[in-house]
Amino acid sequence: MADRIAVIGAGQMGNGIAHVFAQSGFDVTMIDVAEAALAKGRDTIARNLDRQIKKGTLPEAERATILGRLSISTSTDAIAGAALVIEAATENRELKFRIFAELDAKADAGAVLATNTSSISVTEIAARTKRPQHVIGMHFMNPVPVMQLVEIIRGLATSDETTTRVIAWSTAVGKTPVEVNDFPGFVANRILMPMINEAVYCVMEGVGTPEAIDTVMKLGMNHPMGPLALADLIGLDTCLAILEVLHSGLGDTKYRPCPLLRKYVAAGWLGRKTGRGFYSY
Repeated sequence: MADRIAVIGAGQMGNGIAHVFAQSGFDVTMIDVAEAALAKGRDTIARNLDRQIKKGTLPEAERATILGRLSISTSTDAIAGAALVIEAATENRELKFRIFAELDAKADAGAVLATNTSSISVTEIAARTKRPQHVIGMHFMNPVPVMQLVEIIRGLATSDETTTRVIAWSTAVGKTPVEVNDFPGFVANRILMPMINEAVYCVMEGVGTPEAIDTVMKLGMNHPMGPLALADLIGLDTCLAILEVLHSGLGDTKYRPCPLLRKYVAAGWLGRKTGRGFYSY
């Protein structure tokens, strides 16, 4: 029988992670403090399954089975019995530190505690627990059901056994795990965020419209999506948070967030999730 999985957070990343594990035969408990977020997360999974059925990538008969493997809870007590707990909360250091101290107290002795952080130090997160050898980064890409990559980030104390188990789980859900070291932004966001930031500077300085900039990157660099449309998908608040981690962690001015990005976040223009970012939705 497949290991039981718990996912902390029912947002964009959390419900995507729960989806791929449930579809791959794991019993999954999705946990969030807000009942509305859990209901929305479950609805998103159901809609994404319907999309897969429509595309012919999933037999219709499997839909009910997959949803049957998914349970929801508003209490972290529900992580009891899970072999792997994946935290997918907002990209905020203090929040993640608090969550990991709580997970450490409630998870089974041998359970692996993974964080889906996109930039925060796994070593620092692990230090909030009494089991740093069982703490690791599992950075899934958005949208999780579609994207192939999982960045596997070892903290300073992460054991070989934990890493091996997490690589096996990643492969079991059809992903390609790539092991990287624990530096600010890891690999994906250390390269991606300066590109997005530079695109925002191009808007601020009037070099081109968002449409022009994105078209140049799509047709000129063969990117499937332009950097500004991608920023809107990720969430401009998340992009800003990652750039802040890069800027403070590496101390290099090339990671300084563009003032226009700060202004949009201050205005509540966070991208697709609020209906407005560099584009209107």
